[in-house]
Amino acid sequence: MQRHKVFVSYHHANDQHYRNLFEGLFANHYDIMVSKSVQIGEIDSNLNAETIRQKIRDEYLRDSTVTVVLIGTQTWQRKHVDWEIGSCIRDTRLNPRSGLLGIFLPSYPITSDNKFNPYTIPPRLYKIWEKGFAKLYNWNTNPHIVQSWIHEAFLNRDKVIPDNSFSSFVDNRTGDRWYE
Repeated sequence: MQRHKVFVSYHHANDQHYRNLFEGLFANHYDIMVSKSVQIGEIDSNLNAETIRQKIRDEYLRDSTVTVVLIGTQTWQRKHVDWEIGSCIRDTRLNPRSGLLGIFLPSYPITSDNKFNPYTIPPRLYKIWEKGFAKLYNWNTNPHIVQSWIHEAFLNRDKVIPDNSFSSFVDNRTGDRWYE
């Protein structure tokens, strides 16, 4: 199976450990993907929001083929996660659409019957998942399984046209859930 160029979207303050583990395992140790993610300090946080969005879209997402969203307890609140999801599913001449999948981190409260609260995952990801463009999975460290998820997302990127009409976040959100 081919290696894909993967951009990882996540809540930097809460879930850096899992992003490091994910990329350490799958980009470095097992070599099943090429990391195209933003590394800490690569983008000046003092830049205005639109410049940050453009840099992520044009310098990182453009060269990726799949975006993986690591879903922790507060990932849904982050404006950058929302922007990254919205950018990766746009299909333009300069930035072709990427595949998309979400992975529930061990910190995310999955119920005993393996269900999640849709209002505690990124709303744009949820809306896209509802329409069949993205898939959601529980954390797994098996390289064969994760590679198959990534490859399936890559193959699916042109089969379903994702709905990107959800309003973009202007700021980070607060609270214990999002509302329609």
